[in-house]
Amino acid sequence: MEIGEMADAPAGAAVACAGIAAWLIGGNASGGRRARWLLAGDGPAPGPHRWERAVADWRRLRGRLKPEAWSVVAGAVIAVLGASVLPLLLGAAGVPLLGRVRRAEEVRRERERRGDAVIALCGAIAGEVRAGRQPGEALLAAARDSDGLGDAQPVVLAAAKFGGDVPGALTEAARQPGADGLAGLSACWSVAVDRGAGLAAGLDRLEGALRAERDQRADTRAQLAGSRSTASMLAGLPVLGLLLGTALGADPLRVLLHTGPGFGCLLVGGVLEGVGLWWALRIVRGAEAA
Repeated sequence: MEIGEMADAPAGAAVACAGIAAWLIGGNASGGRRARWLLAGDGPAPGPHRWERAVADWRRLRGRLKPEAWSVVAGAVIAVLGASVLPLLLGAAGVPLLGRVRRAEEVRRERERRGDAVIALCGAIAGEVRAGRQPGEALLAAARDSDGLGDAQPVVLAAAKFGGDVPGALTEAARQPGADGLAGLSACWSVAVDRGAGLAAGLDRLEGALRAERDQRADTRAQLAGSRSTASMLAGLPVLGLLLGTALGADPLRVLLHTGPGFGCLLVGGVLEGVGLWWALRIVRGAEAA
């Protein structure tokens, strides 16, 4: 082997390894194709396939539209298929209901997030107190890394910094959704200041109680997930029936939307469907509240 060939061998091996690494990292045909184009030096890599662009556009559209907007979209599709404006009107009427459900879910998530932040705040204050800080200094240091105080953080920190009524400020902050644990923090603070009790020990017990309550709620929600799924599945059975009827050539949309008996069945079935779904979700919410 000549010296030039021996010098080119490592370079060729490096190029081959780079190509294999690009194929492994890409994990799909488009990634391998772009790597081959780059290694061959034939110019810029080709763009994604049409289906890849379509999937990306669909994901962007789904992220921009709120859940209640899909009610109008579904109503418009059914209106076109059934040659009737009624599904579109029903889809528009469902927007406020779905919006209310979405906002309730957002409130629930915000309550859970705030509750976790309060638990973390209690643990951080206890750690700062054990490290030798005074309660006010511990609260100031712990609040910088936690959102447990929420919108009331400036008021509470001002009271802690300038010798104000910290328990009163914490009690007011506990009125925020999900911040109920701050009332316990206020009680621990009052006992520690007025009676000289250990604040760290009280916060440890408070943190344990809040964690146990949170775990209990999560366990209850997990146990009720099957009931929610069953209610959702039962709510979707009429749609499955329409799809089966269409597949069999029965044209159920024409019967339901353009005939008197069909429209009556649609009205009665819709009312019973709504009442049944409301009743099932009411039972689940009652179990969660209990």
